[in-house]
Amino acid sequence: MHVAGRIEDYALIGDMQTAALVCRDGTADWLCLPRFDSHAVFAGMLGTEEHGFWRVGPAHGSDEEPPPATRRRYRDESLILESEWDTSRGTVRVIDFMPPRGTDAPQLVRIVEGVSGRVPMRSALRMRFSYGWVVPWVHKVDGRTVAVAGPDSVWLDSEVETYGKDLTTFSDFTVAPGDRVALAISWQSSHREAPPLPEPEAALAATEDFWQDWVGHCTYHGPYREAVVRSLITLKALTYEPTGGIVAAPTTSLPEDIGGSRNWDYRFTWLRDAAITLSSLLRTGYHEEARAWREWLLRAVAGDPEHLQIMYGIAGERDLGERELTWLPGYEGSTPVRIGNGAAGQLQLDVYGEVTEALHLGHMTGLARNDYASLLQIKLISYLERHWDEPDEGIWEVRGPRRHFVHSKVMAWVAVDRTVKLIESGEVDGPLERWQRLRDEIHRTVCERGYDKERNTFTQYYGSRELDASLLLIPQMGFLPPDDKRVIGTVEAIQRELSTEDGFVLRYPTSATRADENVDGLEGDEGAFLACSFWLADDLAMIGRVEEARRLFEKLLALRNDLGLLAEEWDPRLQRQVGNFPQAFSHVPLIDTALRLTASGAYGG
Repeated sequence: MHVAGRIEDYALIGDMQTAALVCRDGTADWLCLPRFDSHAVFAGMLGTEEHGFWRVGPAHGSDEEPPPATRRRYRDESLILESEWDTSRGTVRVIDFMPPRGTDAPQLVRIVEGVSGRVPMRSALRMRFSYGWVVPWVHKVDGRTVAVAGPDSVWLDSEVETYGKDLTTFSDFTVAPGDRVALAISWQSSHREAPPLPEPEAALAATEDFWQDWVGHCTYHGPYREAVVRSLITLKALTYEPTGGIVAAPTTSLPEDIGGSRNWDYRFTWLRDAAITLSSLLRTGYHEEARAWREWLLRAVAGDPEHLQIMYGIAGERDLGERELTWLPGYEGSTPVRIGNGAAGQLQLDVYGEVTEALHLGHMTGLARNDYASLLQIKLISYLERHWDEPDEGIWEVRGPRRHFVHSKVMAWVAVDRTVKLIESGEVDGPLERWQRLRDEIHRTVCERGYDKERNTFTQYYGSRELDASLLLIPQMGFLPPDDKRVIGTVEAIQRELSTEDGFVLRYPTSATRADENVDGLEGDEGAFLACSFWLADDLAMIGRVEEARRLFEKLLALRNDLGLLAEEWDPRLQRQVGNFPQAFSHVPLIDTALRLTASGAYGG
């Protein structure tokens, strides 16, 4: 009986339209078909084997846990996973991948390769549609096994015989050195004809060629290349190729607090995450992905910037209604399991700054001009001019009362500042002097109302004594220079009050001393937020503490799993990754910090 592994026990494979998570023991525990945000056909990661899985590995007793792979790796710089088991009978390798598909049917391909000896193997496939709720009708059609339920069908093609038992499809076979046995599943709308037969070996070669070609465009060749390239591959895997939208993570409801209720659906495109991802892509040579994201943005926002959402569906959908899946017991008992995200309707003023900064960066780095992008920027500032001084839910999507978050005001300043620069360049027309005055007004207000003179630090929101790790972005956004005493004081205060014993950074205090200070309105705690920890490394480098920045960065790199992947957070008590996985908002700042430290020469060896 397989039990979901630790979050860091999982590997990511994907086809730039959806993704699967494969555990160390060869079990695919999570897969949504045909898109990232579709219903899961394997939801065992949020429940049990009853909710869907596909395991391929050495045969074992029915009452035994499947053995974990002895070693695993991605093949070179690709998203092709290779897992190897050393057994008493010999050594076997399983190659897992999802071919980039374009308009073809999505496929998950698993090739079993004998390395030494003769190893008995088993494939066990239990398909459950609608996140483990629906048991499909499984039958044979022209020698192929097909599972059908409602609008979905999944087809299993196997080079070895299959049989059904306990509502599961099995294959038992033995591999010797040089043997290669392929199994594949393909999704198709149930009312359509069967998908084409897979060609596993040709698909493997094409997938390898795709990744070699894509990685070949990377312009970063510094000392942290392995970590940067793996993060870039992960970001590419999280990009929905048909539209250019980038999901924050391919999973839902992996908990920020094991056993708690801080469980959210991240299979959507946050403007904030996508904007900072665009920055990393542009600075590492990936202009086509950046252009595709900008086009996605323009379609999503359309002609209605006053109703800008903080997130959209991967094709620009606006309705992301949140609900709970009561039949799933949750990852390690963490409930509720949620799909959809109610935060889509929040007011987060910082998003205007992130979007404007992304558009500005694209313009500055030679992304082909788009007249509507410039017009959108002007419209966004026209809205912000009327609303920047309102309270909002802020960057962390708090579910408590709206407040005047300092980071939101700083990013409003960024939005106006970048637009003033656009007007000054002569690219567009706008009320230059009026917006210059607005920029100065926002700056002055933040410095007066969001700064604690006694403690020499900016605060989480106006009138608060609490800190917030988003304040680390003040020098990175150019709001104040790094050598300003208020910047240095804020960095040092965050180190004192928001850092764990390991030096990693919490987003903000989650246990308030007074009920009215419980900013996020949620129960429980959370781990160190990895993006914020990378931001601290950036700031330390910017204020001249470069060696300290390098040490923190390399400690953060050591938190990655054996495949170079990061979740959203690190639990310092349990010493494990927590939150949705893998997380774009962790891998982007990894790239940014590597670029900054490389430019400074701050690395050893």
